[in-house]
Formats: sequence, C-alpha cells, structure tokens
Amino acid sequence: MRFALLGSGSEGNGLVVQAGGSSILMDCGFTLAETAARLARLGLEAAQLSGIVVTHEHGDHISGVARLARKHDLPVWITHGTLRAHARTLAGLSAITEINPHESFAIGALQVQPYLVPHDAAEPVQYVFGDGSKRLGVLTDAGCSTPHIEATLNGCDALVLECNHDAQMLADGDYPYSLKQRVGGRLGHLSNDAAAALLARLSTGNLQHIVAAHLSSRNNRPELAVRALSGALNCSEEWIAVATQEAGLDWREV
Repeated sequence: MRFALLGSGSEGNGLVVQAGGSSILMDCGFTLAETAARLARLGLEAAQLSGIVVTHEHGDHISGVARLARKHDLPVWITHGTLRAHARTLAGLSAITEINPHESFAIGALQVQPYLVPHDAAEPVQYVFGDGSKRLGVLTDAGCSTPHIEATLNGCDALVLECNHDAQMLADGDYPYSLKQRVGGRLGHLSNDAAAALLARLSTGNLQHIVAAHLSSRNNRPELAVRALSGALNCSEEWIAVATQEAGLDWREV
C-alpha cells in the first residue's frame, strides 16, 4: 500500500491511496485542470481512479468532486448528511453510495473504515484505509480528539494528522474574533499541541510514516508542527513529513 497527497490546506485537499491495483481519491478541492496536473505529478490519470470518498461538504474538500466524477464516470462514497448538504452539485452522478459512518466497506483491494469526527459540517467523517496487512489513518478537519478517534487510529502503520494552527499565532493573528473562535473551537481544527497530545495517546509501535497536514498559511509554520509531533513521538524532527498546499506530498510506501 502507498499514499500521496495532491495538496493539503484551506485552498484545496486531496489524498490518493493505492493497493492491489485499486486507487482511491479522498476528497477533491481542485479544478479539473489542477487535479489532472497534481495527479500527473504522481504518475496518475483521473481515469485510473477506482472512485472518490468524501469527508465533508466544505469547498476545499468537495468543490472538485462532482466535476471529476462526472467527467471520468467515477463512483462516489459519501455520508447521508454530506450528500444532503451538497445535493444540488452532486445531482445526476452515475454512482453515489451513501455510507454508514460506523461500517467499513471495500473498494477493490482496499478496506475503507469511515469514522465520525467533531467538525462544523453536516455529517463529517475521516477514514482509515487498509490492505489487509497495513493501515493508513487520516485525520484532518476535527476540532478536538475523542475516544472514538483515538481507538480508530490506534496502532496505524501511517498517519496523516492535522496540525492546522499554532494556538498563539491564531490568538495574535488578524482573523476576526468569531473566526478565531471557530478555528480554535471544538468543531474547528486541531492545533499543533492538540495533534501532538492526540499522537502521544496512541499506540505508535507500528508507525512508519507521520505526516503533518492541513497547515494554515497564516496561523502556523511547518517547523512548529514538526517540533510538536516529534516531541510527542520523541523522535528526530527529520522523521516528520509535512504535506503542503502547493506540492502536497510524494508517494510514501507503507
């Protein structure tokens, strides 16, 4: 199994995971042209995708899903709440499957485990992907950790973990007060410290890759996220990868 990110941040998100000839795209927040260019960087074409799984209806995660699915006749998996919130845009797609956020399902060779997260959306989920041997856990767009999140991510072989903001930078920054409250609240985004605290509570003996993701361009710096995660793992800072908005993250083998 391997994974890569097309880009990560408030201007667009997408993650690809592959195993056994199956390729799943998690979210698509880019135009068709930008998606094609970012997939090409990874040696992929959209027509090679097995389908798209969606986390929630915010534009940086879903804005490109309908266009991409329609052009390449790709199936889409989505929660009932997210589908209702984005029904007009997704109407007419050839294959939409409403998922139960408490039940795993298969897409080709990959097992997909959705799980609910606290975020200001209709029915937001994140995912754990597995090939029967290894597990990749993804967590972005969550305002806080929960016992359910930690039980789901425990023991993963790779983690993509939100480090959205540095709490002090957010407090001192120029966002309006209401936006600061939203971003830093229980339905917002994980701070560096919150991500590190979550990571420290997990069993990480199998961990091969840890990726800091969804960093704010205005309220965080990569070195702060890296420092927080490396401190939680008591590992070298060089071992922590960072997914960026422009470059995403190249393939990682699990």
